[in-house]
Amino acid sequence: MIAPLSWLREYVDIDCTPQELEEKLFSCGFEVENLEEVGARISRVVVGLVTSCEPIEGTHLHLCEVDCGSEGKFQICCGADNVETGKKFPTALVGATVCETNKERTEIVGTATIQAGKLRGYDSFGMLCSGMELGLNEDLYPGAGYNGLLVLPDDAIPGADVKPIVGLDDWLFDIAITANRPDCQGIYGIAREVAAVLGKEMKPLPVSYREEKTEPHTLQVEVEAPQYCPRYEAHAVKDVKIAPSPAWLRRRLSLVGVSAISNMVDITNYVMLELGQPMHAFDRRDLAGDRIVVRTAKEGEKLVTLDEQELTLSESNLLICDGEKPVGLAGIMGGLNSEIKDTTTAVVFEAAKFARDNIRRSARALGKRTDASAHFEKGTDEYTVELAMQRALHLTEELGAGTVTDECAGKNTGNSIEKRPLTVSLARVNGVLGIKVPGEDVCRILANLDMEPELEGDALRLKIPAYREDMESYQDVAEEVIRFYGYEHIVPSFLKSAEVTSGSLNERQRRELKLKETLAGGGMYEAIHYSFFSPADLKLFRYPEGSEALRAIRILNPISEELSLMRTVLSPSMANAVMRNQKAGNLSGRLFELAKVFIPKSLPLTDYPEERAHLAFAFFGKEESFFTLKGALDLAAESLHVKFRYEASTEPFTHPYQTAGVYVGEVKVGYLGKLAYDIAGELNLRTDAYLAELDLDTIESLPHEPVYFTPLPKFPEVQRDLALVMDKAISCEQVVNLIQGSSPLIREVKLFDVYEGAPIPPTKKSLAFTLTFRPEEKAFTPEELDKLTQEILEKLKTSCDIALRV
Repeated sequence: MIAPLSWLREYVDIDCTPQELEEKLFSCGFEVENLEEVGARISRVVVGLVTSCEPIEGTHLHLCEVDCGSEGKFQICCGADNVETGKKFPTALVGATVCETNKERTEIVGTATIQAGKLRGYDSFGMLCSGMELGLNEDLYPGAGYNGLLVLPDDAIPGADVKPIVGLDDWLFDIAITANRPDCQGIYGIAREVAAVLGKEMKPLPVSYREEKTEPHTLQVEVEAPQYCPRYEAHAVKDVKIAPSPAWLRRRLSLVGVSAISNMVDITNYVMLELGQPMHAFDRRDLAGDRIVVRTAKEGEKLVTLDEQELTLSESNLLICDGEKPVGLAGIMGGLNSEIKDTTTAVVFEAAKFARDNIRRSARALGKRTDASAHFEKGTDEYTVELAMQRALHLTEELGAGTVTDECAGKNTGNSIEKRPLTVSLARVNGVLGIKVPGEDVCRILANLDMEPELEGDALRLKIPAYREDMESYQDVAEEVIRFYGYEHIVPSFLKSAEVTSGSLNERQRRELKLKETLAGGGMYEAIHYSFFSPADLKLFRYPEGSEALRAIRILNPISEELSLMRTVLSPSMANAVMRNQKAGNLSGRLFELAKVFIPKSLPLTDYPEERAHLAFAFFGKEESFFTLKGALDLAAESLHVKFRYEASTEPFTHPYQTAGVYVGEVKVGYLGKLAYDIAGELNLRTDAYLAELDLDTIESLPHEPVYFTPLPKFPEVQRDLALVMDKAISCEQVVNLIQGSSPLIREVKLFDVYEGAPIPPTKKSLAFTLTFRPEEKAFTPEELDKLTQEILEKLKTSCDIALRV
């Protein structure tokens, strides 16, 4: 939020420099993201009194003699139509910097340095300035909007710096407000913190006003959705006179980037900026039945908002209605049908607390983010609802914008807006900090925060202001104390139960790290995704009704609908990763992800979900195939010290003839397969994609063969290639198992070719394998290898009628 120094000084006597205040705010937990002087672009611009002004014949220029006090007297050529003798104007001396405007003088485009020059043969030493050339507009300083020179007050002293006169010596603090401090969303909330950190008295907020009795009282408020609106206040103002706001109010709005509109609208904006409480003003004539009804929208109900956009609403949206129709989208924007107009003569002010989660969901779903919704999303409190209404009515009276009546109406759920008691142990507060803060310092700090501390022995009794909803326990008190006592007092120390260790990974972490390193060494890249996915992903992957994948946990406040479900599988995320890579021009790649999936024990949740480790793969590109992905799984199996076997299988999102289930023994632990063509088409993939997913927790839970160290062979390994012809019904796995079972000297059997077609009979296929033999006691002789090979061929012939291809 933007906090002008001049506005803060309205409530606190600030006697330090802006830079010192920035440091003090940071020390008490408020980061100033940017500190900027309003007139940072302006230098060496002083008050100049025009002592003579003669027109230059044949031009629109005037030759002026300008008295700049102690700076001297200068001859300046000026083309403005309002330059005249005896008037005072901002004068940029030679070497001054001012704002550079475009040719049409409608916007600032940069900074310009003034130099001496000649105009129509006359020397000119400086420049008389307009408001825009000083970075001003009509709201920041009256008269600055005129397309001519800015006229300065008669009492301005020639030669004086122009910045303090026109308010360019002000400073803007851009402060980051943390999520736990919604009470600091307004200038007054920041001023409370400034007063506390400087040890100053906080000036009271003017909220007094007079009410005129009126009869009859017909204004009614009904809240049909108290869970979304725990407090709603409405107050009527009559004899409204719509007019421009005074200069001081327009200036403050402009400093924080808000345009002035009219007095009644400006009051609501001013209160929001000052107190952090959004407000709204309705034209009372447009409230049918003189009623305000807070309810949820009907499915498909329409509303045209102040920006003239028609919204189609759902039952999750909260509406402000009159006796007949919607007149505003609660907490976001008012309706066009009840806006303040030039002819408005009576208004109803609204101030309310709306549930932050409902406003957040509505704003996102409708694409309607406003300053009001941003405040409600961070949170407002019921105390400030009442305070904001009083402040708005006070300003209405102060500005002469209308007559405050005694007609008001409201509803609340009974929550108190008085201070609430909180008693904590001083020892526990100090225990959190790890140091002993003297009791008198604790009381001083908390008294500055208006918590009325009383210390009796170890008992610290407080009265917490209603706007500090974040204060609930001794930990919160400790945080308040150390913010102002100073973090530099904290002494580093170990927790009581802590001990120094060398640090290490546990057994599971070591296994996972080894697996990742193995896969990365195999040419794969690790992918890391959010733990969430979209309902659209589940729909795209066509999981059948009752599938465990569909039993996903919905997030209460998701970042977006695309990240609204906790992942139950990894494959959709991997498919989307392929899509994003190909959109970026990466048409081939090998990805893996090792991450948790979240399986609920029951829905709705009654306990924490089961978190299971899964390993997923995505291979894509012209060089990839079912078998290259199978090779990656075999590599993972080797790292996990298990042996996978594969059986033909089906998945709802894969090719029916290029899918296999992955088994360890008789237990299915995953799948691999080619992504179905129609799904690949919906993802706009330009090459084939192959996916696999393994349940690592299930794999680790299965019995494992002991792992023994095997020394490197003393003699060289030998390889032989065999091309075998067999029936198409025989699987590769069957052949591999037969070959490996033929001799303990066979270390590895690797498939390197598959062939179908002439001269192979139509019912047959050819598989080619590389066999690696590892000798034990001595090196192989050619005769021994021939004998081993012949024994393998005989076993294959006998078992499955598999013959050597010739």
